[in-house]
Amino acid sequence: MASGIFAVLDDIAALMDDVSVAAKVATQKTAGVLGDDLAVNAEKASGFVASREIPVLIAITKGSFVNKLIIIPIVLFLNFIFPAAIKIVLIIGGFYLAYEGIEKIVHYLFHSKKDKKEVKTEKQEDNPVTEKQKIKSAIITDFILSIEIVIIALSTVLDKSIYIQIGTVAVVSLVATVGVYGIVALIVRMDDAGHGLIRISKNKGFLAAIGRSLVKLLPYIIRLMGVVGTIALILVAGGIFVHQTHIFENFPKGFPVIAKEALIGLVVGIICFLVIEAIKKAFVRKSV
Repeated sequence: MASGIFAVLDDIAALMDDVSVAAKVATQKTAGVLGDDLAVNAEKASGFVASREIPVLIAITKGSFVNKLIIIPIVLFLNFIFPAAIKIVLIIGGFYLAYEGIEKIVHYLFHSKKDKKEVKTEKQEDNPVTEKQKIKSAIITDFILSIEIVIIALSTVLDKSIYIQIGTVAVVSLVATVGVYGIVALIVRMDDAGHGLIRISKNKGFLAAIGRSLVKLLPYIIRLMGVVGTIALILVAGGIFVHQTHIFENFPKGFPVIAKEALIGLVVGIICFLVIEAIKKAFVRKSV
């Protein structure tokens, strides 16, 4: 009896060891997408009043966990009965990401010329509707990026047993959610950490200087994250089309991969944006 228990424990230990090795490889493979996920979600989690930053992050993190709980069993099941469906879902997600990236660029270029006082008032106002919209947008984007993360992680262990596949995608998903949103939380709370250092040091010495630097750097980091997040959306979308379709196989040889992904993401995003805007205008005319 005791030997049987030890044999089971030994099997579990061996399985966990295999999962840890596979998860390490899978995490390395998904590093690029995780970086994009961080940039996109840091941008989406910013712009709230200080008292709402952590509640918003908690809501997005919960949504991310739910996303993973939905995606993992569906991806594993689809991979078993109809592998092509995963590619179809991923490509649809690519269209959405490309559209969202172009929408942000258009909004910045043509719709962001507001009076500074008006912008400041908006930022300081606690608007539950706007908050819910940003949370919903962040969770949708996380869902699409999570699909890619799970699929890439699964692709590294397709030749392994189902138990290793489940363990690997579960570990990578956990690392993705906790790691990404943990770093996002540190970024958006930089100013509070800076004020804390200033208060502790009584605004004197080295600690106070670090605190003031953190406070001053936060707006620039948030803006940078906004730019990086938008670029990440387009690159991830372009990467999906490049790697998941055969349409661009005859793309000029020697063209840098990242430039190819950026160009394709931009073109697809512009087409999606124009189509959706045309549909919106058609509905507005009908309603009038």
